[in-house]
Amino acid sequence: MQQDRRIPRKHAHCLLLCVMSAFWTAPGVRGSQPEIPLSVVKLWASAFGGEIKSIASKYSGSQLLQKKYKEHEKSVRIEEIDGAKVVKNVAQNMEEIFRKKAEATRRLVEAAEEAHLQHEENPDLQYEYFNAVLINEVDEDGNSVELGGEFLLEPNDHFSNLSVNLSLSVVQVPTNMYNKDPDIVNGVYWSEALNKVFVDNFRRDPTLIWQYFGSAKGFFRQYPGVKWHPDEHGVIAFDCRNRKWYIQAATSPKDVVILVDVSGSMKGLRLTIARQTVASILDTLGDDDFFNIIAYNQEIRYVESCLNGTLVQADSTNKDHFKEHLDKLFAKGIGLLGNALSEAFTILNEINQTGRGSSCSQAIMLITDGATEMYDDVFAKYNWPERKVRIFPYLIGRESAFADNLKWMACANKGYFSQISTLADVQENVMRYLHVMSRPKVIDHEHDTVWTEAYVDSAQLGETKGPNPITTVAMPVFSTKNETKNQGILLGVVGTDIPIQELMKTIPKHKLGIHGYAFAITNNGYILTHPDLRPLYQEGQKRKKPSYSSVDLSEVEWEDTEDVLRTAMVNRRTGTFSMEVKRTVDKGKRVLTMHNDYYYTDIKGTPFSVGVALSRGHGKYFFKGNVSLEAGLHDLEQPDVALADEWTYCNTDEHHDHRHLTQVQAIKLYMTSRKPHLKCDRELIQQVLFDAVVTAPLEAYWTGLALNKSENSDKGVEIAFLGTRTGLSRTNLFVVPEQLTNQDFLTAEDREGVFNADHFPLWYKRAAEQVPGTFVYSIPFSSGGENKSVVLASTAIQLLDDRKSPIVAAVGIQMKLEFFQRKFWTASRQCNALDGKCTISCDNEDIKCYLIDNNGFILVSEDTSQTNHFFGAVEGAVMNKLLLMGSFKKINLYDYQALCKEFAGSSDSARTLLDPFTTVKWLLTELVIFLLEFNLYSWWNWDSTVKAQRAQRTMMVPCDTEYPAFVSERTIKETTGNIDCNGCIRTFVIQQIPSSNLFMVVVENKCDCGSAPPVTMQPIEIIYNESLKCDRLKFQKDRKRPKSCHPFHPEENAMECGSANSLSFPMVAILFPVLSFLVSR
Repeated sequence: MQQDRRIPRKHAHCLLLCVMSAFWTAPGVRGSQPEIPLSVVKLWASAFGGEIKSIASKYSGSQLLQKKYKEHEKSVRIEEIDGAKVVKNVAQNMEEIFRKKAEATRRLVEAAEEAHLQHEENPDLQYEYFNAVLINEVDEDGNSVELGGEFLLEPNDHFSNLSVNLSLSVVQVPTNMYNKDPDIVNGVYWSEALNKVFVDNFRRDPTLIWQYFGSAKGFFRQYPGVKWHPDEHGVIAFDCRNRKWYIQAATSPKDVVILVDVSGSMKGLRLTIARQTVASILDTLGDDDFFNIIAYNQEIRYVESCLNGTLVQADSTNKDHFKEHLDKLFAKGIGLLGNALSEAFTILNEINQTGRGSSCSQAIMLITDGATEMYDDVFAKYNWPERKVRIFPYLIGRESAFADNLKWMACANKGYFSQISTLADVQENVMRYLHVMSRPKVIDHEHDTVWTEAYVDSAQLGETKGPNPITTVAMPVFSTKNETKNQGILLGVVGTDIPIQELMKTIPKHKLGIHGYAFAITNNGYILTHPDLRPLYQEGQKRKKPSYSSVDLSEVEWEDTEDVLRTAMVNRRTGTFSMEVKRTVDKGKRVLTMHNDYYYTDIKGTPFSVGVALSRGHGKYFFKGNVSLEAGLHDLEQPDVALADEWTYCNTDEHHDHRHLTQVQAIKLYMTSRKPHLKCDRELIQQVLFDAVVTAPLEAYWTGLALNKSENSDKGVEIAFLGTRTGLSRTNLFVVPEQLTNQDFLTAEDREGVFNADHFPLWYKRAAEQVPGTFVYSIPFSSGGENKSVVLASTAIQLLDDRKSPIVAAVGIQMKLEFFQRKFWTASRQCNALDGKCTISCDNEDIKCYLIDNNGFILVSEDTSQTNHFFGAVEGAVMNKLLLMGSFKKINLYDYQALCKEFAGSSDSARTLLDPFTTVKWLLTELVIFLLEFNLYSWWNWDSTVKAQRAQRTMMVPCDTEYPAFVSERTIKETTGNIDCNGCIRTFVIQQIPSSNLFMVVVENKCDCGSAPPVTMQPIEIIYNESLKCDRLKFQKDRKRPKSCHPFHPEENAMECGSANSLSFPMVAILFPVLSFLVSR
């Protein structure tokens, strides 16, 4: 809960007067020398301001551009943007994209089911297919390896420039499965029929990317064909059956209670396998599922003690929370299963009656090493005759004495029995329950279309070029053979990916204004797309945050404390909402305060809702101008012109013939051809042609400056640039590219500095919030932390002189930091003395001079290492006084996607190795476990898991933080003040630089104020006490349940209910002596 810690106004005034009185009337205090002359500081500020504005105006051409737009003032038409209409159009465009992808997926379903219907299973079938890992591989003699063969691959920019085959698909088989298993060979054989459908789908809709079929047998067919590469361990851990799109399409939403036996017999390896089994079950649960975990022996203990008698949503945060608690399970006592089963049934019954869970399928997962009886009295009381709760027993270990009892439980309650002997068996056995849960849906023959939340999937293809979030549309594939109808056999799931970037192309960015944006959420309130979503640990890295796919809308639109916007959108309403917001820019270091109007509606045929946010004032107005087509195209094709890469003027993806076109070429084709077969935004094109004509004179103006040898002789100004409301930009270099101090500016590496799909450039956004006619100056922050050694200056161009005037463009320059600082020091040596002898200047040792911006960052200091640091960290006492006097204000912000350092150790494990025999026993045990589980797949997992658990390390974990930002008060132009530093009075003066966002701060250097605490911008982690943590776990935000639900079917054949695995005899013979020795100890 956010608390208002502000001091009441009348008390604040009293406090301020008292403090200032103490500072100003302290006779005889050390250091009370004459004050710094305000008139002199004002002279310095005026001289520097005039000089730097003259340079910025001259080289940017701002006055010329303002004049050119003014010439069209009477001929343009200003319109207020209709947010409701904009969001409706965006929703319809997105709906069309989703509809096309769903149709392609349905064609795959029909082809797969027909191919399987025509196929007769043949256990002796021999069939060579293209294995994704083995294609184009050769043996020592240069011959193609088995299941490899020559496979033509060509780079394709539509598929992230990967080398692909557009005629054929490839098949991936998990590392822990046999490539030539008869089930896999038969499945691969009949699913070859999908190849021609893949190709036909791509021909019909060239915007399609990956299409695939994930088989219930484990193999994965993918189009277009692409080569897969194992990781450094020689392993590909990808198994399509544990992907969210597969699980979501295969089953209905479910409530699950997991019972874990922690009686004494479960010690050692059995408990390790049990923990892994629970973790694997959790991995199969999605955002529409609910769960809890109960550990039992002679007592019943909830793994998370604060969640007694309830279920929680299976989002990634909750699942990770429970996984952390699994290590706290210890085996002792005797197991009383009857009590645990009764507790599980009671929870599920209450949840079902109150409607707090999925309101669909229900299951109990039982993980134990045995059951001495069948507990039919419990089932008769709670589950028979309807048998609405399925029972899935997992027998841990190699003992089969109790297998019959557990299998009977499964068969009598429409479940499935599995025996798990090693860690390597876990995943395959856990996955089987999904196919049982899918039976009712299969028998109903309901091909429900499912849509996943946004995710970044690099597992299939190894490394990707940065984050490229996608959502997947998927449908289940069923066996339609009459003889297997009541068995409800799921053949697999087909799907296709939809890049979020494709959805972003439907957003008319030019209609949303400088600060406006579009966003979309899922039925659970999770973000599908939002400009403030940060999925990666750090910008530029490929490592994803653990909970990046379940960031809630309330965590980015956190000012909506009542969740009004979120609730309306989750419930698929159409409407509007308004609130004041604080938007951070420049890597979170600066803040803009504005009032947003939100417009939202649902996207038909999907579980998604979309919204747009428009900022009041200039952000809600747009103007239209007209120029001739010939003039517009001529000026648009000039070499200094560029269009926003991620804006869609014309959609060149919809036809293969248009893929090679640039946006300028596509515009020309669209505007000059009779039937171009191009889908373009005519309104946007007309306005970008208008902007091209109006801004064209700056090319000649900049060229003239560059050719004039007397201008810019020291090359202090390096670049002039402009951007317009239509995503058009122009640049001019005053130095050769190799001499640029900041090579990243206006390139893709400087993402905040260019037009992209969800925001205008930073220099454009900040200039728009300044008083018209002023320049905003800043030193760019780099992601690596080093200074860029340049200063950017930009100013906004308004069409009219009132609040409703749209910002039509922004212009600016990049200059060398050293050049900018030299101008400052020169100005600070001036004075009004007739003899030219100044009594005070910034060269004096008695004073310190700083130049700071409106957010408190230092641009100039005598100590160059302080450049771009926050002023409060350098001069804490002065900054505190400026805050007290109201010259600056502190704004508290919240980050619910933050990462905090956490020390992870394993001291308990270390202590157990202090005993010599324990060490030997531990080593032998690990050897036995390794031999029992050995194959490449399990070895890799075992190795990485053990290392991760046992190494002491510092790790970054998700957390919530509060942090400050600072903004100057615009109405205060100059201020003087005193600071009492342990009895020594220190005077300072702050003076605004005219026509800028800058302030000169001059501070006496006669007192040691080092004891004053600094004012920092460091985030502080929000610590939740145990009670609040529990409340957060229990609290369920509004969500919209999926419409489709298939919990059971009267025709279901429940006799297919499980089998046991056994260890091969040779392995038992080898390991038995070692196991006997360890057990005897």
